[in-house]
Amino acid sequence: MVVIIDPQNAGISGNMVLGALIDLGADIEGIESVIEHFANHFGPVKMNLEKKDKKGLAATQVNIEALDQDPVRYTELVKIIKDLGPGKMPSRAFDLSLNVFRTLAQAEARVHGIDLEDVHFHEVGAADAVADVMGSAYAFYDLKLHSHKVYGLPVALGGGVKETKHGLLSIPAPATMEILKNVPTIGGPVAEELTTPTVAALYVNLVDEYCQFQPFLTQKSSGYGAGKMGLDFPNVLRIIRGASTLPTDQVALLETNLDNVSGEILGNLFNKLMEQGALDVSMIPVLMKKNRPAQLLRVIVRHQDYERISEAIIRETGTLGVRVMPFIHRNILEREIIPIEIEISGTKAKIRIKVGKIGDEIINTAPEYEDARQIADKMEIPIKEVMRMADEAFWHQISLGNSN
Repeated sequence: MVVIIDPQNAGISGNMVLGALIDLGADIEGIESVIEHFANHFGPVKMNLEKKDKKGLAATQVNIEALDQDPVRYTELVKIIKDLGPGKMPSRAFDLSLNVFRTLAQAEARVHGIDLEDVHFHEVGAADAVADVMGSAYAFYDLKLHSHKVYGLPVALGGGVKETKHGLLSIPAPATMEILKNVPTIGGPVAEELTTPTVAALYVNLVDEYCQFQPFLTQKSSGYGAGKMGLDFPNVLRIIRGASTLPTDQVALLETNLDNVSGEILGNLFNKLMEQGALDVSMIPVLMKKNRPAQLLRVIVRHQDYERISEAIIRETGTLGVRVMPFIHRNILEREIIPIEIEISGTKAKIRIKVGKIGDEIINTAPEYEDARQIADKMEIPIKEVMRMADEAFWHQISLGNSN
């Protein structure tokens, strides 16, 4: 099972997260009990629910009524929460909440150049923000979403400026940008703050992997949480729960056009990039400006390797730039290497077979090229014959296994 949090339309707020989780079926009485246990310490709090029509979409709006509070120090907030204890909250949900506040405090400390112990929360000093974080953590675990893989789509940030104790500041807030520095984001689409530091911290602690587009899902159910602002588009956060039939991973795609690089350099580039850790390298003939023939270099790499391999491409080719698509989500087959033995003219040889599966179903097989080449050279027969015999031997072995 997988979960997708989709804040790319209207950003993300605490009441939107709570609303979407309640819309998915989270226990309302349990959420109220958790909010009462924690948030009431900071002032009287009341939670109200409404069904709202947001430009044609039905969504659950959560209204947290609370009095404004003075800023609270991070260390003081954590002490109060720890002293209160988990209460009716699962211990892992309690820990998630503390991680959210720590993420927020670390970002505030970095952007303001102060120690963690000196951080004051101007936003989460209010009881409603504490209610949002603690209530959302409870609801997330109540729905057992922690047992799923959670994907996050790009976050809409908003734009414009807002009044703060530091004066006018551009949106998004510096702490929001710090928290989301490794997360795909979208500016706009309105001159409003659509994502705050507190909920950015909640978002990054919920998500396991980020992707630009929704992965393929089946058996989908959706929850919609309504935002309070009246916008010209549906002001909702969508959380989707479903099943994925294929294993997935995340890669980065690097591209550059090469129109002044010799064939010798291009030929050597393949080996160099594979040695650097590239997962795949391909070149596509293209025409560039002034009808110049060129090669489009495409390199698939692990996300953590894209900066290093981008530099290798620049150094090896002299290109002036490399396009980076850092969050490419791909569906993949489960892979297994199965060694088998084949017999050619009375001589036995071992060869490895690459097997792609969905569950227990075999979708694709391919003899390992280097193994087939060495056997072909040794036996002085075409490599296609070795591959044919290996494929036949593999399926014969599978059929014998099934019959047993």
